[in-house]
Amino acid sequence: MKKEILDLNITKDFLAGIAGKHAPELAKIMVEKNKDLTDEEISKKLPLKITEIRTILNQLHYRGIACYNKAKTKRSGWYNYTWNIRTKRIAELLLEKKVEEQAKMEKKQEMEKNYEIFECANSCSQMVFEIAAEYQFKCPECGKPMNLANGRKISKASSQRIESIKREISVLKKAV
Repeated sequence: MKKEILDLNITKDFLAGIAGKHAPELAKIMVEKNKDLTDEEISKKLPLKITEIRTILNQLHYRGIACYNKAKTKRSGWYNYTWNIRTKRIAELLLEKKVEEQAKMEKKQEMEKNYEIFECANSCSQMVFEIAAEYQFKCPECGKPMNLANGRKISKASSQRIESIKREISVLKKAV
């Protein structure tokens, strides 16, 4: 399950959002090796400078995704750091994020059922009647007129998004 979670698009997007576009690839390399790696060993697999790899590792470490072991070498007296990736922590963070997203979507769906929704002709924004009236039924982002939205269409889209989130949550729960 460790490798599978890293293949999910939500995981790739999440890691890239935390530590940059190379973070998903770095995490995958580390999990596939199935042992702790030094930043020098990682640099042989990625076309990045060691400082860039350390930056990614430190950003992942800040979130508890990357962990290190520190050992002093007897010969030089320098510290040697070996890193590993905690896929379970990735799943926990993603699960937390998805549960919040589901709650927001359910709240939004409830609002869509109870209020008339107006949307911009360019689909920039959606808002309830009272707020649209304050803007004189003109989009605050682009200035185009706002029209009454198709409630069924909006509700259907919200329901589909909530179901998609529930499927993602189900997959993530298996990983935790």
